[in-house]
Amino acid sequence: MDRYPPIADHGMVGDLQTAALVSSDGTVDWWCTPRFDSPSVFASLLDSERGGHCRLAAEPPDGNGQGMSVRQLYLSDTAVLITRFMGPGGVGEVADFMPPVDAPAPTDRHRLIRVARVVRGSLPFAFACRPRFDYGRAPHTLGLIDDHAAVLRGPGQDLHVRSTPGIRLRADGDDVTARFTLSAGQAAAVVLTTTAEGGQAPPAPSLYDIAEDVEKCRLFWLTWLRSCTYRGRWQDMVNRSAITLKLLTYAPTGAPIAAATMGLPEQVGGERNWDYRYTWVRDASLSVGALIELGFEAEAFAFRHWLRDRVEAGGTTSGDPLQIMYRVDGDPHLTEEILDHLEGYRGSRPVRAGNAAADQLQLDIYGEACDALAVGGDIGAVRGWKALNGVLDWLADHWDRPDEGIWETRGGRQNFTYSRLMTWVAFDRGIRAATRFSRPADVARWTAARDGVFRQIIERGWHEKRQAFVQHFDTDVLDASLLLMPRVGFLSPHDPDWISTLDAMDEELVSDSLVYRYDPAASPDGLRGSEGTFNLCSFFYVEALARSGRLHQARHAFDKMLTYANHVGLFAEEIGPSGEQLGNFPQAFTHLSLVTAAMALDEELGRATTRPETGGTRHPVVHGLTAPPETTGGGAGGG
Repeated sequence: MDRYPPIADHGMVGDLQTAALVSSDGTVDWWCTPRFDSPSVFASLLDSERGGHCRLAAEPPDGNGQGMSVRQLYLSDTAVLITRFMGPGGVGEVADFMPPVDAPAPTDRHRLIRVARVVRGSLPFAFACRPRFDYGRAPHTLGLIDDHAAVLRGPGQDLHVRSTPGIRLRADGDDVTARFTLSAGQAAAVVLTTTAEGGQAPPAPSLYDIAEDVEKCRLFWLTWLRSCTYRGRWQDMVNRSAITLKLLTYAPTGAPIAAATMGLPEQVGGERNWDYRYTWVRDASLSVGALIELGFEAEAFAFRHWLRDRVEAGGTTSGDPLQIMYRVDGDPHLTEEILDHLEGYRGSRPVRAGNAAADQLQLDIYGEACDALAVGGDIGAVRGWKALNGVLDWLADHWDRPDEGIWETRGGRQNFTYSRLMTWVAFDRGIRAATRFSRPADVARWTAARDGVFRQIIERGWHEKRQAFVQHFDTDVLDASLLLMPRVGFLSPHDPDWISTLDAMDEELVSDSLVYRYDPAASPDGLRGSEGTFNLCSFFYVEALARSGRLHQARHAFDKMLTYANHVGLFAEEIGPSGEQLGNFPQAFTHLSLVTAAMALDEELGRATTRPETGGTRHPVVHGLTAPPETTGGGAGGG
C-alpha cells in the first residue's frame, strides 16, 4: 500500500451529511463525522501513521502487490463505489456506499457499508479498522464484544464495527483486524457506524439487509438524477458532476461545501494547504443558476433560503451583512489552527483546520449572492426582498474600497477588478428585481452606484498598453477570474475589448488548455511556493471561448480538460506540471464549472449550423498546428 496514494486515486462516497474517500487499494483514508467539517476519524491522507484508516482489500498472492491489478468505478449514475481486484486466484470486488440521510435534521449516526465478494475463483481478503479520533490527537479504547461486533470509543464518539458471519473480527491492540477467504459467489460485509458517545449499538447486519441497502441507495441516486434536464453531448460527465455536487451538499441546511477534504496541497511540500469543508458564498451562489438549468430546483431553492437566512441573521465576525464563508449550519466562526502533529500529505505542512480567510473582506460575494437571490420568483416575497434590499443599501456605501479579492490572497488589499465587476452585478440584479416585482427600493441610488462601478472598471481596470482588463487598478497582471465578464452581462462576448482581453489571457495564462489564476511571481500573494493550473478557470475559459464564437478551440480545450479527470470522473482543485491533480478533492467549484462549460458548449454548437465562427483574428491550434484562415472559415484563439 502506497503511504500516500495520488490525490486523484480516490472515489468518494457520502450520505449527504458527511463523506469518505476510498483509494483504489480499498483504503478509507479520509472520513470526518458526524458532519463534513467535524474532526476526522480516518485521516491517513494527511498522515499515514497518525491519521487512521480502514482497509478492506483482496490480498495479493506475494504480499507486496505484485500480480494483482485493481480497477475502480461507480455503479452507473450512483454514488456506489466498486473497487475490483483481479489476480491469479480470481476476481473479487469491494463495494462501498453510505445510505443517504436526506433529512432536514442532522444526525450523529452514520453508516459506511463495505461489501466484499468474489465473482471468479477464490481470493483472500484483509480487513483493518484503525481509527484515530480528533485528527489523530485523541486515544481510543476497544471493546471486542464477540467475533462479529466491536466498538472503538473515542472522545464524544463511538465507532461500531459489525461484520457478517464470513468475517471474524480480532483485536490488534486497540484496533480491529480480520482475514478471510471468499470463493466465487460468496460475499461478506463490514458495517462501520458512528454514533455519539454511548449511542445505541447497531443491530447485527445480514447480507440480505445489506443487499436491500445497496438497492435503496442505487434507486435513491437514479431517482434523484431523473430531475436532470441535461441531454447534451457529455451526459456521463455532467451526471457525475451533478452527483458530486449533491454529495457535497449538507442536506439539513442545503449548504454546499467547497470540497470534502482539508490540507491537501496546491503544491506538494508547499504551504498552500487550506481547509475547504465550509460553505463559500461565492461558490455556492454561482451554482444556483447551473442547478436550475440542470433541473435541480429544490437544491437551488434550499441554498437561496440558507443564504437569505445568513443575511437576516447577521452575526458575522466583521459586522458586515455577509462573510465569505460559513460552517454548514451557518456558524460564522471558523478559527484556523495548525495541526503540528500531522506531517501533511507527502510532507506538505502546515496542516490547517479551520480557515482564517473567513475574516477577509471580499466584496465580490455581494454580486454572487444578489445574483443567486434574484434567480426565481421567491425574491419577490417579503423576506426575500428585505434581504436583498438591505444588502444593496449597505453595498451602496461600501463598494468603493480595496479588498482581498476572489483568490483569498494574503498579500494585502487591492482594488481588484473582479470585486468591482461583481458589485456591478449586485446593483444590476437589484435594479432589475425591483422593477420586475414592483418593490420599494432606492433605485436611483443603486443606479448611481452601478454606473460609478462601471466607469471605474472601464477607466481603471483597463490597461491600455496591455489592451486587456487586469487584476487590479495598480497592476498590469492578468487574472482569470475576469473570464466571467461576458457571463455576468458586463460585456458582450464579442466586444472588441473583451476579445482583446481573451487574447491576452491566451498568451499569458493558458498552457495547453489549462489556465493559471494569475502569475504569483508578477503579483505576490503573500505565500511561498507556486501552484498548478486552476481547473475552475480552465472550464471558465472553455465557456468564454464558446460564447465568443471560438467553437473549435473551445471544444478541443474541453475535451482535453476531461482527460485530466480521475478514473471515476472526479476533479481536484488544480492540475500540476505533470498532469497530476492537486489541492482539495473533489472540488465542487470545478464540477460546477464543468457543468456550465458543457451547457455553454452544447448551446453554442447547436447554433453553429446557423452562423459562422467569430470572435477574433487568431486561428485554431490543434495538435500544435495552426490552420490558415482559408481552411478554417474564421478566427479563434491559440490554445
